[in-house]
Amino acid sequence: MINAGSKQEILSRIKNAKRQEIPLELELPDLSSAIYKDIIPDALACFKTELESVAGNCILCHSENQLADVLREVLIDYKGEKIFCKDTEIAQFLDKNNIPFSTQTADFNTMQVGITACEFLVARTGSVVVSSHGDSGRQMIIFPPIHFVLAKKNQLVNYVEDALLFLQKKYADGMPSLVSFISGPSRTADIEKTLVLGAHGPKKLYVFIYE
Repeated sequence: MINAGSKQEILSRIKNAKRQEIPLELELPDLSSAIYKDIIPDALACFKTELESVAGNCILCHSENQLADVLREVLIDYKGEKIFCKDTEIAQFLDKNNIPFSTQTADFNTMQVGITACEFLVARTGSVVVSSHGDSGRQMIIFPPIHFVLAKKNQLVNYVEDALLFLQKKYADGMPSLVSFISGPSRTADIEKTLVLGAHGPKKLYVFIYE
């Protein structure tokens, strides 16, 4: 049991600690460290290698026309499955190229493939940067069993820090309520250290990069 003297001493220490200002020192990352390896041979190839190393799929296209052709090819494997898209710009592209999809709320819960845009792609980690800003919102990031991301080559950045800096500039008036970095399909090994894909989100991730 704490006596009155000890209690007073503890309260006094807490009070004094509150008065002390603790300086916040932010250290810049050491880009020479093993974490920040060189981007070899270029950002596009590096992103593809890193994403595929964590069971993601990266498909490179030289034009929008080729992107449409490749999407049709890949979607053959999901014939009969519901494909869902909430992004207005992507929906126009799919319509233009006669690629079937739904925007109906009634089809949301039964979709198998969700198609979205993204903010950036991080070459060094093979990560897709997404946010709650835009038509797709939060749900399309985690709900579809299979996630298709359509990205332009100019959305590639080298490191995570670059993505964060560009996000700050893009949303100077206020950051989105959610910013997330997706590195491959959702996974967990919490139960008996057995890796399970799709535990907390999509079990397959496809990133289509086009000019």
